[in-house]
Amino acid sequence: MSNDMYSVEQVADLLGLHVRTVRGYIRSGRLRATRIGKQYRIARADLDALTGRPAAVASAPGAEVSSVVRLDGVDRAAADRLATLVLAGVNTHHDPDRPLRVQTVHDEERHRMTIMILGDLTATADLLRLVDSVLDGGNGLLGGGRG
Repeated sequence: MSNDMYSVEQVADLLGLHVRTVRGYIRSGRLRATRIGKQYRIARADLDALTGRPAAVASAPGAEVSSVVRLDGVDRAAADRLATLVLAGVNTHHDPDRPLRVQTVHDEERHRMTIMILGDLTATADLLRLVDSVLDGGNGLLGGGRG
């Protein structure tokens, strides 16, 4: 059994739903959640129950890697394009037992984008190669280059 806990926003991203829809599922009892302070947390088992996935069985030992990519000189439009590309790359990952978790943050004031990745070695490496190829390929994605 897994102890993974998700925020409402993470569940919405995973399921391709609006945050309000997920909150509605919680209020109606369709999705079980634990309230911690002013926020809900959803256990992996409860998310699996909602989606109809069988409960996770103890899997073979594996490795997980976390990566932080920081890009300087990124305006809002470029950050939005890169975030969309990265999330599309995550959605093409096909191992449901080892999900790839990604969060992107854009600091408007510093013109800096940060991409945080947590997942198995191969999927993380594939996503990093995708980001690198886009940044090295030019394509005008970042406008001013990368830092």
